[in-house]
Amino acid sequence: MNAPSIEYGQLSPMLIVLGTAVTGVLLEAFAPRRRRSQLQLCLSLIGLTAALLAVIALAGTAGSAVAGAVISDGPATFLQGVVLMVGLISTALVAQRDPRGGSLSFTPQASTVPGSVAEKTALQVDNVQTEVFPLTMFSVAGMLIFVAAGDFLTMFIALEVFSLPLYLMCGLARRRRLLSQEAALKYFLLGAFSSAFFLYGIALLYGYAGTMSLTGIARAIDAGTDDTLALAGASLVAVGVLFKVGAVPFHSWIPDVYQGAPTPITAFMAAATKVAAFGAMLRIFHVALTGLNHDWRPVLSLVAMMTMVAGAVLAVGQEDLKRLLGYSAVAQAGFILTGVVAANGTGLPATLFYLATYALTTVGAFAVIGLVRNHSGGEETTIVNWSGLGRRHPLTAMVFSLFLLAFAGIPLTSGFIGKFAVFAAAAHGGQLLLVLVGVIASAVTAFVYARVVVLMYAGDTPAQPARVHASDWLTGTAIATAAVVTVAFGCLPQPLLDLVNAAGAFLG
Repeated sequence: MNAPSIEYGQLSPMLIVLGTAVTGVLLEAFAPRRRRSQLQLCLSLIGLTAALLAVIALAGTAGSAVAGAVISDGPATFLQGVVLMVGLISTALVAQRDPRGGSLSFTPQASTVPGSVAEKTALQVDNVQTEVFPLTMFSVAGMLIFVAAGDFLTMFIALEVFSLPLYLMCGLARRRRLLSQEAALKYFLLGAFSSAFFLYGIALLYGYAGTMSLTGIARAIDAGTDDTLALAGASLVAVGVLFKVGAVPFHSWIPDVYQGAPTPITAFMAAATKVAAFGAMLRIFHVALTGLNHDWRPVLSLVAMMTMVAGAVLAVGQEDLKRLLGYSAVAQAGFILTGVVAANGTGLPATLFYLATYALTTVGAFAVIGLVRNHSGGEETTIVNWSGLGRRHPLTAMVFSLFLLAFAGIPLTSGFIGKFAVFAAAAHGGQLLLVLVGVIASAVTAFVYARVVVLMYAGDTPAQPARVHASDWLTGTAIATAAVVTVAFGCLPQPLLDLVNAAGAFLG
């Protein structure tokens, strides 16, 4: 029996990021404490940039690696590029420092009990939790594999590789430590349940097809007569990926985790996890389960409608900005599901466009939130305290308003083009009711975003007004990049549309 060949060129983006993560772990063990932060930041930025260049070099190629375990095709390459872009911007946010040199968002010592003497001592000496850099790299590496997995075993391993670091990082907030630890525990427990469903579904599909290969399962479904076991397995696998995208009824963790996690991790999780999970979902439903279209499309259409409605309605009464964007993320997941349900030639490119633009807009929005502080130096996420921010800090309010308008799908922003593309694809696929529900949900979310914008510019100055922390050049560059992308692809979307059309031309 011949050993499988390993195509290192096609695996290079993943290998580079994994090598960066392992090197970061070694730096934690051997580098001097005072230099770890700069070394980890430089290493992470260099590794992610090198991986992005490797992805660009692979653009336009197709093939498989490690006996079909990893697929290199248009959607995989495109989504890997988006994940790496989000990783670069998120790394810049992770590196934010306060004027004394400590981390702006992360606890100086995660092992201490909240409120203890040990925690107070760590805060006084301003230790920096630099382990977050290699953890982020491991998570990025798992996402790169997840969107390119050619079989369910590889997909499950990638799912755990990118999820476990996120469970840890959600509990590392500098302030509101108990809330952060509660968010991490909730995310871990619910994530473990969803992984169990996903694994059980894989087992049923393997029992049905005798293979874990996505294309092998597709061939078995085409040749089979009784699809009962395949439908049961597909349902359980769908639970796992729907949990990761935050779709109803698997959305309850989203607002709690978004609120409790450190804001840079919330930004990374809200953008990159959604890109990775939808990338895997597209591969599952458009490759492995394409023979069951008539069975899964009505169910997924119902899930999309419930997700849009629930996210929009629950966002209306929120008083915390991170929770509001959490429910907004639920609604956005429903909008993106619209493109998945379309299941036609235009649905895949529309979904890819929406994922790319939404991810960068989301990172930019949370980056702005991370700069807005209260009188004690903690994050100010209470919406009423943002009242009058447009008069005190006009540039910050203007950029944040731009991101909110993009979420609402206002013309001349990338959000409008994304929503129009997925709704048009769904209408072309005969999902008119889904499009109608989507338009109504969009109107409700637009009201929610407009309320925040009006408050920032027309509201009275509160008793404890929010103030903006001076950003370093990395954070400023990250926010500026997200803002430019949001405007550029809203006014001139054709280059990105051509790119996603070329990427969506082949899948599998």
